[in-house]
Amino acid sequence: MRQTREHKKFSPAKRLEILLAGCLYYSGLVSLSRRRSQRSGQTLTILCYHSMSDGYLREHLLYLRRYYRLQHLESALEELYTSRKDDVRVKDRRPLLSLTFDDGYHDLYTYGLPLLTELQTPVTSFLVPGYIDNGKCFWWFEPEHLLLHTQEQEVSFQGQTYHLQHEEEKQALLKVIDTGLRYARSVAEREAFAEAAYTALKVPPVVELTEQEKARLPLNWDEVREMGQSSWFSFGAHTMHHPILAYLADEADLQYEVSECRAVLEKQLGHPVRTFAYPVGKNEHIEEKGVQAIERANYPWAVTTIHGLNTRRTDPRFLDRIVVDVDQHWLMVAAKASGLWDFLVQLGRSPIALLQNMFK
Repeated sequence: MRQTREHKKFSPAKRLEILLAGCLYYSGLVSLSRRRSQRSGQTLTILCYHSMSDGYLREHLLYLRRYYRLQHLESALEELYTSRKDDVRVKDRRPLLSLTFDDGYHDLYTYGLPLLTELQTPVTSFLVPGYIDNGKCFWWFEPEHLLLHTQEQEVSFQGQTYHLQHEEEKQALLKVIDTGLRYARSVAEREAFAEAAYTALKVPPVVELTEQEKARLPLNWDEVREMGQSSWFSFGAHTMHHPILAYLADEADLQYEVSECRAVLEKQLGHPVRTFAYPVGKNEHIEEKGVQAIERANYPWAVTTIHGLNTRRTDPRFLDRIVVDVDQHWLMVAAKASGLWDFLVQLGRSPIALLQNMFK
């Protein structure tokens, strides 16, 4: 598989990962795992990405297009839950796979749309309408944004003084801000906390963004609609403002985030929205109340970030996804998509530890 970057770009830890993934791939174990999961019955692998650019997405897609049958998430789920193993409609027996991209970063339009059109690859992106409306950076980038743009060397916040010329104290403040935003019990509480942090660090609401920060901005509605008119993008809901559902104190707030997101997207896109992605997406971030909110909003399907492959026995409102990233080598994506990498993890052994033991 052709590469567009040199191996020296990878850290030592990532080189070890690539070495093990290469062993799994070239030994035939990845291919065996891929075929074995398909023989056991109809399966669906859902990969979870975030941004598209500044990585190896092209290499990922070239590999995945060759060995998997790629479909938009909605059509893949319809097939998973309605077709039989011997269904004559499914002539292509390669494993079924869907590519999903959470949050709706701007590079889905600038980089992704031309690439997906060229390679004719369908993806599903989960959008956060509140951020499309306000055009701000997502809340998880706020701590870094504040520390980057403050001119202060001494900051008093939440009853503690931080001397930002000392890296240890700077990192401590970064963690305090992230914790306050992440564990907010409502979107209003999160916004109030962010405003207090901006005031304490004396960062104006509007500053000149770095190129990296511009790449983290959300899509706008014109871009979303243009992408939706292509055959390569479909869209799902990801809440109105991306709170972590399990942390919300008020049930009405939770239901609003889940339901209003769908209503806004359907109005903007002009067609039904049937898929939902839980923010962050592990069990502790969802809890039973998150699943109940999805059921009340009548979403047919909802995806987590809990690793695994899906079968028709999988709860359609608690679907597994395998988290990958564009900065990973295609060999890693091959090992993860086959389920083999996570199988090694579930054995209780780090794949890297296994590799290190081989050379003892």
